[in-house]
Amino acid sequence: MGTEVEVSEPLIEKIAAVNDEEEEADQPIPEWKDQITIRGLVASAIMGTLFCIITHKLNLTVGIIPSLNVAAGLLGFFLVKSWTSFLSKLGFSIKPFTRQENTVIQTCVVACYGLAFSGGFGSSLLAMDERTYQLIGADYPGNRAEDVKNPGLGWMIGFVVVVSFLGLFSLVPLRKVMILDYKLTYPSGTATAMLINSFHTNTGAELAGKQVRCLGKYLSISFFWSCFKWFFSGVGNSCGFDNFPSFGLTLFKNTFYFDFSPTYVGCGLICPHIVNCSVLLGAIISWGFLWPFISQHAGDWYPADLGSNDFKGLYGYKVFIAISLILGDGLYNLIKIIAITVKEMWNRSTRDSKLPFVNDQKEREIVFLKDGIPTWFAASGYVGLAAISTATIPTIFPPLKWYLVLCSYLLAPALAFCNSYGTGLTDWNLASTYGKIGLFIIASLVGTDGGVIAGLAACGVMMSIVSTAADLMQDFKTGYLTLSSAKSMFVSQLLGTAMGCVIAPLTFWMYWTAFDIGSPDGPYKAPYAVIFREMAILGIEGFSELPKHCLALCCGFFVAALVINLLRDATPTKISRFIPVPMAMAVPFYIGAYFAIDMFVGTVILFIWELVNQKDSEDYAGAVASGLICGDGIWTIPSAILSIFRVNPPVCMYFGPAVGS
Repeated sequence: MGTEVEVSEPLIEKIAAVNDEEEEADQPIPEWKDQITIRGLVASAIMGTLFCIITHKLNLTVGIIPSLNVAAGLLGFFLVKSWTSFLSKLGFSIKPFTRQENTVIQTCVVACYGLAFSGGFGSSLLAMDERTYQLIGADYPGNRAEDVKNPGLGWMIGFVVVVSFLGLFSLVPLRKVMILDYKLTYPSGTATAMLINSFHTNTGAELAGKQVRCLGKYLSISFFWSCFKWFFSGVGNSCGFDNFPSFGLTLFKNTFYFDFSPTYVGCGLICPHIVNCSVLLGAIISWGFLWPFISQHAGDWYPADLGSNDFKGLYGYKVFIAISLILGDGLYNLIKIIAITVKEMWNRSTRDSKLPFVNDQKEREIVFLKDGIPTWFAASGYVGLAAISTATIPTIFPPLKWYLVLCSYLLAPALAFCNSYGTGLTDWNLASTYGKIGLFIIASLVGTDGGVIAGLAACGVMMSIVSTAADLMQDFKTGYLTLSSAKSMFVSQLLGTAMGCVIAPLTFWMYWTAFDIGSPDGPYKAPYAVIFREMAILGIEGFSELPKHCLALCCGFFVAALVINLLRDATPTKISRFIPVPMAMAVPFYIGAYFAIDMFVGTVILFIWELVNQKDSEDYAGAVASGLICGDGIWTIPSAILSIFRVNPPVCMYFGPAVGS
């Protein structure tokens, strides 16, 4: 889940033009090959590794991933500027660091760490493992022992390689249509371009330097705090600051406590206030009222002697109600985006664009179209990669037959176009929704004999294609506004994807080897693994095995998600900005309330900061949040190494009721 930024096209051009006026007028635009540099690729690989680690951590703990574009932009600028300054002091002649090179680094990093999410490491691929199978239950209808495939470095790298490049080739011929003809906004891509443009002005470079120092300070604080916490975390899952009963032991049992996580506080600073408040509201509804209410009916609604992670009991309610909220929100937004897309395309076909013409727009168009990517190259690349993938995927996942893979690739460009167009209008990347549609369809087509594995694999294929296609168009928009070559954007996407195909599986493997992934009582719950496997089983078996009243509750929450979304769109902004987001509400239903408390602390800090000093908060909140997230993420590396070598924390700080109470 990323932050949503709304920027109108005239404003973009106005700000970009102002940035251009501030920039040195005589700075030439480098050739596309000169925009891709060795130093840039090294910086991209370093940042890609860091952001893959952060993305996996968020994916395997809570499943909420904020936009890390600001952090990527700042760190890219900092790394290359530091390197060039260092070499200049040694007397070397250095090529200037241009905004085009900065854009290429940004593109490369986003392509790399994007695979940590769209590759399905925390969702569709992990849902195939034995831990998730056992969690759902060996006797659960539709959950077969044959439908198990544990993570393996070799097959995961192979799978990501054969599916990740297809999305890049699927929409390349349409870049002129999407960016120039339709003039789609792509808010995140536009915001990134404005950030990069500002770095390369005198005033912007000065602010960027201050932001980098701010990021470095909070990164250090976060790293050393995470290190300090480790010493008290003992052995097991009940020790340390992560289990600090901040509001008393009664609320602690219902997961209401502050766990001192810099990552989640950082997420709270980046995510919009309404998202953070929605997460807290979801936690209060589920862990404050709904689960205690259902627990009172143990013995009537479900057998009272079941384990805490048995799907026939309370655990089943948690998972299925979360699924119903996620599906209700996803379905509504899919229909909404399709409706907006059709309406916009119809409007564009019946009228000319009313956007004002600006002086430097012509130059942007010339640069954007100068180094074209031939249509025949994109088409032959897609066909060739689809052929290789169609032959390879059934060898990795035998239940997913070659003709089903081929059908997916015939449909994929149309779905990728819908997702990219919708992202351009609204900044909502619905890749996971398209993935879930593929999951349900393929799982139901294949049936009981291998439908779970086939559905989950198809979900991974579809998510990867539609997500990378939308990311590519975002990058083309960034390139257009920073006067970067379309060819350098495409090549840097290819290079970033190639890096991600190795770095994303390797960084996931670090977690898989070092930590207890998927344990419902540990920090790495991998919430979406269970949710995605249950969706695949639902696609095959239907609703026959749900606990008592669970289907009625699920239907109620599914309808509630639709109604809440409808109210958000139908009411004026002054009212709708206080209406919660159902997708954000769904996450704590399954995981717990603790991270919602942390994110709410982040949002309260930001709210007070905005009241005290609005300008300061706008300039530095992103840097503070990025520092908190990155520092905690970097600590994961030594923490994993210590875990692999079986070095345990020396102290277990544990809290229990006082003696005699």
